[in-house]
Amino acid sequence: YETIRRRHEAGQREPRRAPIAVARANRLQTDWAEYAPPRPTFLGTRVFRDYPLAELARYIDWTPFFQTWELSGAYPAILDDPQFGEAARPLFDDARRLLDRIVQNNLLHAHGIVGFWPAAAVGDDITIYHDADRAGIRTTIHTLRQQMVRDDKGRPNLALADFVAPRESGVPDYIGGFAVTSGHGLAPLLAEYRAAHDDYSAILAEALADRLAEAFAECLHERVRKELWAYVPDEQLGRDELIAEAYRGIRPAPGYPACPDHTEKRTLFDLLGAEAATGIHLTDSFAMVPGAAVSGLYFSHPKSRYFGVGKIDRDQVVDYAARKGMDLAVIERWLAPNLAYNPDAAARQAAE
Repeated sequence: YETIRRRHEAGQREPRRAPIAVARANRLQTDWAEYAPPRPTFLGTRVFRDYPLAELARYIDWTPFFQTWELSGAYPAILDDPQFGEAARPLFDDARRLLDRIVQNNLLHAHGIVGFWPAAAVGDDITIYHDADRAGIRTTIHTLRQQMVRDDKGRPNLALADFVAPRESGVPDYIGGFAVTSGHGLAPLLAEYRAAHDDYSAILAEALADRLAEAFAECLHERVRKELWAYVPDEQLGRDELIAEAYRGIRPAPGYPACPDHTEKRTLFDLLGAEAATGIHLTDSFAMVPGAAVSGLYFSHPKSRYFGVGKIDRDQVVDYAARKGMDLAVIERWLAPNLAYNPDAAARQAAE
């Protein structure tokens, strides 16, 4: 019990955080003089309308599908699991039959857009230029940096801006973005099932639409790596390696651990022209409609990897709000899950 008490106490301790200046000094180190960023095969955007559903189906990761139904286990092992297999097998059979119907009759429509632009890191932000001459700034993507204290001096405090060449290096670099959906056509399909009081098939259809959207993101990312950006044209990865993200480069999405600020989605959508190209719309809370949609940024740097920003202190949030030109209180609301302080108490203290 003493051991349990100590472990619990250790878990309740507030982790130490570094001042943002210290965290920035511990950024990811890259010798940019020794690295030549690959240039995409085109600059600007490319639209993909009615992408073949049969091709997307090959990229489906079924494990999250079973998790939707609260069946824990990795596909395909879950089908023979002694605890969950009996429920998983008929569910999988039903899903495959419905997926075949969707694909054969084009009941869902998959639209997407991919874009690449010249870019440079400026501090913790990423400047996007209009064209390869880099004479005019088109927009800015704002990123957040980890502030946890690193006792291990070999571990950097990461921000997504670390994966793009700094402006002062003079090295021409690029960034990509995408938005995809497989949700068009879902509403009438759901209406059909609900009119027949078939809630099971309606839930199944929604789950499959979500899986197809994720598969679309996976499929396009592979094409980006091998063909559109072509920084690993000879990549040969199997299904399990794709699911394990054993590839070079990342595609983080606004609202997720590496870039938890949902408001950055508006910048991405404007940059892509995503709403007109794909029919995906953003709500006031920056949710995507249709819900079966995925969007994010592309980074090609060999050291780029997924990470979580974690809890951040007020010094970074104040700086971040100023960089974005937004009210501090508004930014604090959007970043509430990541704040390492009580914003109300901080505001009262500042007023005093």
